[in-house]
Amino acid sequence: MAESFNLPLRPLVEKRDRPDSLPVEIAQINTQWGSFRDVSESALREKIEAEKNKDWSDEDDSDKTATDLDTAERVDQLYKRRADITQQAHMETMFALDFVSLLLSKHTPRQSETSMSAYLKQVAPLGSLNGEIVEPPPKPDSVLRDTKTVSRGWRMQNFNSAANKLLDCASRLDSEVTSETKYWNEVLAVKAKGWKVCRLPRERQALGVQYGFMESTPIFRDRALAALRRLDDGSLILDKGLVPTKAKAVRVRVRTHGQLTGCSTLPKPASNAETIEGRILQARDTLYEEELFHELFREARILGGQGVTTRRNLIQIPISEDQKVLLDLVDTDQDPSSDEEQVSSTEHNVLADALGHSTRVLLSYSHRQNLRRRTQLPPPLTPKRRHTPEYSLLRPIMAYLQHNSHVRWLESHMNDVHHILKSAGLGTEFTATPFSSVGRLSPDVSIPKVESLIRTFLMPFESTFTGKLVTAQSTFKVRIRTNVVSPPLGTHYEISVNMPQFPEVQPPNRINIRDEAARVLTHFTMLDLLSAISQNSSTSDAQPAANSSERLVWEVENPHHGELLARLETGKGRKMKVSLSRKELKADTYSIHNNQGFARVGGNTPTLRSQIWSAEPASPERSSLMEFVAEASKL
Repeated sequence: MAESFNLPLRPLVEKRDRPDSLPVEIAQINTQWGSFRDVSESALREKIEAEKNKDWSDEDDSDKTATDLDTAERVDQLYKRRADITQQAHMETMFALDFVSLLLSKHTPRQSETSMSAYLKQVAPLGSLNGEIVEPPPKPDSVLRDTKTVSRGWRMQNFNSAANKLLDCASRLDSEVTSETKYWNEVLAVKAKGWKVCRLPRERQALGVQYGFMESTPIFRDRALAALRRLDDGSLILDKGLVPTKAKAVRVRVRTHGQLTGCSTLPKPASNAETIEGRILQARDTLYEEELFHELFREARILGGQGVTTRRNLIQIPISEDQKVLLDLVDTDQDPSSDEEQVSSTEHNVLADALGHSTRVLLSYSHRQNLRRRTQLPPPLTPKRRHTPEYSLLRPIMAYLQHNSHVRWLESHMNDVHHILKSAGLGTEFTATPFSSVGRLSPDVSIPKVESLIRTFLMPFESTFTGKLVTAQSTFKVRIRTNVVSPPLGTHYEISVNMPQFPEVQPPNRINIRDEAARVLTHFTMLDLLSAISQNSSTSDAQPAANSSERLVWEVENPHHGELLARLETGKGRKMKVSLSRKELKADTYSIHNNQGFARVGGNTPTLRSQIWSAEPASPERSSLMEFVAEASKL
């Protein structure tokens, strides 16, 4: 590397090695005091005493007088002195010009006469002054030999210096050629790998590699260009600049009941991280992860109404009441033991990995949509700046997780009710079709299959449950629809029931709470259960056995409270109350009198018979519901 050349901005001040020499001091003394012969001790003492007793008032007055001079007089003095200096310089210049003109008038009188003064022409004729070259005395042979020897030595030294410089330049040129060859070979190798190599916008003499994505947001698109620098030996390095120093990745964790039960797998450092290709790959992946977390954080800010919270470098997404998803940006070489909260189990590791891959796929899909939008005709220009919408990265994932949670919960609820009814000797059936909306969508042949698949993932999710209730004529259908992209947001239940016994009773059009949907399904199942008991009682009474006693006929009296009534002509009878929940089916019978036909069963009313059926397998000693009704029908 060439040595730097420093140019001083201030004049150099030369410091004297020692004070003035003795001759200078003697000259000063002579000027001030005169010759040393006139100086004596007594004269010096008298001079000192005179200086002590001297009155300085006169000098002060003179100084005041000089200071009190008018400004105009001082300016006039300044101009006069400048005129004197200029006149003196002009005279000196004219004298020199006359001397040169008179000297040249010997050979060129016409030209010299034009520059001579009039006074010189009068006092000195032309050509009266001449100049000749005086040859120096001849030098001895010894001096000539010494001069030739010295000149020969200087020439030899200069030739050797020039040869050394040429050899150094040749070696340096050879090393530069080798370095440049190595540099360009590595640049071509980078280009052969598929990376885009171009000139830097602000440094046209340097090359750079485009390792990012052109469809990213401007803040990350501008960072996706790194310079390819050359070392002294020709090795290719990636200029750090805006390239991240450490590899980073988005980490997904699942928290269940306050404990971490899953964590996504962080990418391991590449084995070729020391090579130029490895560094480019690391820079690309890290920049992609930073953009991913930036877009996730940007979208999370608008999802605060749906329970999403942000905190510095953390995003929390609620899946259900007991489960959350945590997303943060960490170094890939981070030690897991350094985390404040440790992962207690690996139960949901697959879920965490799936969520991490889903966010990356959705970001790539957003890049494709940007490219498709950029290749189309631009919209009309408006003075108002158009807002760049946030990418849909978290919302489809939230919709899927939320919908899956609701579907699994409702399926579990219906299984529990089914097992309870089965233990009571009743047959019900239902069919669950999770994510039925995905199968109904026809693929679009005009776009790639990957984009078509992602489009189905971005549509509202819908699942259906169909089945039969206790009686053969009663059917139900439940549609669960989840949408977090456009209104109506959240998960909605649409329940339709076909019950010939209660045609006027219909469920609400849309239910937003899953507990409320479960209560509606349970309630309609109980209504159908009352109809089944009434129908079974009427059938048993129409065909009595030969040795059977008189039986009671149960009729639905207060269906929404699960009450049936059986009355004789004498006015006496019985009342049965049926209650159904996710945990159990309970049937109680009470005795009533004449004035208690429509009375609610109170706490003081004695229970004649009572039985409970749960989801546990039925034991041989426990009777079915219809057997319990038959026993309760006997007088």
